[in-house]
Amino acid sequence: MSRLSLFNSPLLLGFEHFERALDRVNKVSSDGYPPYNVEQLSENELRISLAVAGFTMADLSITIEDNQLVVRGKQTDEETRVYLHRGIAARQFQRSYVLADGIEVRGAWLENGLLHIDMVRPPAETRVRTVPIRTQTVAGADSRQTVSPRTVRARVVE
Repeated sequence: MSRLSLFNSPLLLGFEHFERALDRVNKVSSDGYPPYNVEQLSENELRISLAVAGFTMADLSITIEDNQLVVRGKQTDEETRVYLHRGIAARQFQRSYVLADGIEVRGAWLENGLLHIDMVRPPAETRVRTVPIRTQTVAGADSRQTVSPRTVRARVVE
């Protein structure tokens, strides 16, 4: 069975990395723990807030692995404690977020049981460059010679 790709149009060239990113997102566990919010603070700023009550800063780690933000938490269970009832589980988690190219993680902090991660997306720069058009050369002619004085204006957005 072949898989239908969103980016298989001949008009979309070079978008294979988007397809790989979507595959990574689909593979992420659908486990809802820990719950989280994603806020847009401004046009170019984002914040992820994860509810990590019971975790200390030593129990949490944040890494960036190939445009993927990975938040891990593992509580260390103290064996000296004796529980009469244990309703709060010492549960470990891993939550992953795929970041677009250019997204930078500015910082993270733990406050009142919430882990906040701030990110910024630098504004895209628009570049315009001229691409010369050459005609196909006949055998024996110099292929570097520009025959046509016309040019094409190409808009490149990164």
